[in-house]
Amino acid sequence: MVCSCKDAKTAACCEGVLAVEPALWTFVRKDGVEPTNNHMERLLRPGVLWRKNALGCLSEGGCRFVERILTVMQTLRLQKRPMLDYLYRSMLAHRLAQDAPPN
Repeated sequence: MVCSCKDAKTAACCEGVLAVEPALWTFVRKDGVEPTNNHMERLLRPGVLWRKNALGCLSEGGCRFVERILTVMQTLRLQKRPMLDYLYRSMLAHRLAQDAPPN
């Protein structure tokens, strides 16, 4: 399908949507796929609340640290693994110039 819009900006937008159109309707064709992203929004919520309460970051490095630590935190939470133990072993491995602990 080709977009027939006269405006170039609108046509480019239409082309972008048409390029991913099959993925937009996956929830209709496959059982078990929800039409919303509520699960992901719930997973991201702790990070959003932290950023709101902390008023963001003061440096690029601080922002990268927060992104990474929140990702590790959420991943470990989903895997039902203890966070402090993993962080302790990670820092110990770093100080001893060893590989990171296994996932």
